[in-house]
Amino acid sequence: MSTPTPTPETTPRESRTGLLPWTVGELAAPPRRNWRQLLGPGIVMAGASLGAGEWLIGPAITARYGGALLWITLLTLFAQYIYNVEASRYTLATGEGIMTGKLRLKPGSRFWTFTYLAIDFWTMLPFQLSAVAVTAAAVILARIPDPATETGLMRTVTFVLLALVPLPLIFGGTIYRFVKGLVMVKVFYVLGLLLVLCLALTSWRTLGEVLLGFVSFGSLPAADGKVVNVFAQLWSGGPWPSLDLESMKLFTTLAGIAGVGGLTQTAICAYTREQGWGMGAKVGAIPSMIGGEPVALAHTGTVFRPTPDALTRWRGWLRMVHLDQWQVWLPASLIGLALPAILSMEVIPRGTTADRWVLAGLMAEGVNSRLGGLLGQVCWYLMLVAGFLVLFPVTITTVDGFLRRWVDVVWTSSGHARRLDPRHVFRIYYGFLAGYVLMAAGFLSFASPLWLVVVAANVNNFALGLSCLHTLAVNTRLLPAELRPGRMSRCALALSGAYFLGLAALTVWLIAVN
Repeated sequence: MSTPTPTPETTPRESRTGLLPWTVGELAAPPRRNWRQLLGPGIVMAGASLGAGEWLIGPAITARYGGALLWITLLTLFAQYIYNVEASRYTLATGEGIMTGKLRLKPGSRFWTFTYLAIDFWTMLPFQLSAVAVTAAAVILARIPDPATETGLMRTVTFVLLALVPLPLIFGGTIYRFVKGLVMVKVFYVLGLLLVLCLALTSWRTLGEVLLGFVSFGSLPAADGKVVNVFAQLWSGGPWPSLDLESMKLFTTLAGIAGVGGLTQTAICAYTREQGWGMGAKVGAIPSMIGGEPVALAHTGTVFRPTPDALTRWRGWLRMVHLDQWQVWLPASLIGLALPAILSMEVIPRGTTADRWVLAGLMAEGVNSRLGGLLGQVCWYLMLVAGFLVLFPVTITTVDGFLRRWVDVVWTSSGHARRLDPRHVFRIYYGFLAGYVLMAAGFLSFASPLWLVVVAANVNNFALGLSCLHTLAVNTRLLPAELRPGRMSRCALALSGAYFLGLAALTVWLIAVN
């Protein structure tokens, strides 16, 4: 008897673009809530959030304009929070990353693969390394280097750091465990140091200005070097204000790299899966090349039947995701934005427009000058170490996020990859890692640091806006009706997508008119 030819009516919805259908398993009950369990994906994403936006671009803006423009970062973080929850929803339900879910929608996996790869290429520009080289060179020289006259030293240090990026991802058990440990050290050291310095140096006036800045919606940099609130001016019957277009580009850049940003945000799915949350426990993890544990990553996701008991467990997992994001990631990200801004306003003279790549060094210089003596010198080194811990580990987590989303794509959509033993997923991972190092070396050789950060940050806005809308389509078309987001969640995710796409469109307009 011949085998019936599959038709659209008989082919499972999730495999109509050529990917393997899901398998079926049992959803385990969520663990009892405790702080150890909550230090999961949220703490890893918080470590990834504390990066160039918080340490360089944010202080560059607050040193010049004070805290009035920080409101854009609050909007960005809330939009990212919504995205994190909805992307995690798909992973909890299937064990797959959201990028794989996107490939399951029409017009097909090949179209979406090339579309996202073309976008993601520009979001992975290695702008962090140019900045972290300043902190490393400062320790070597015992002073802040001048990138204009010491380009040879800066380039050498940058390439040494690039060579070090792959090492932590090669050795260890599962890569997720190493990354989690790395960012926990980073978060507690950096935020602890900043908190101590802010308590010692900050005035109530500065603290109030920063807190007010987070809710000063509509404040923008004016052409006269001051800050103007667009809503207040229009409400009073005034004309549309003249804005500083160069500073506006920096403003949208901050929005693009505050928090995590771009497709790097999709790493929340991999971390949720490898924490073993929801159906992620059924599909495995990515092992390290050397010293890796005997784990494997399945080629397709595993779903559960939405029985009443399973739905009760499902709601428990969703609560864990919300708690992880609301109680860990969002507060840590807000604190990570506020503390460098507060410190920069206290120790850097208002109106400073110094080179953004030595701004982290300028904060160290300012702390040294403010404290003076041996204590000031010690804090100078501690601040440089903090700058290194902010910028270098976030390079590693950004690269790891890039590799994870494309390993997911290749592992589930490529016929050749599907023929590999599930224990050999690291071959795909490290092949992409080698390609990234070569790409980064090329850009670091020819592109300026400022060009790298402006392009990467603003492509991030477009990429995350598109990803928000695509995630909405995935969750409402592929997931069973009982697991889909409610009306409020759908509206919030759609608004988040519109917000990021609007920022991207604004940047294109700013470049066109300036």
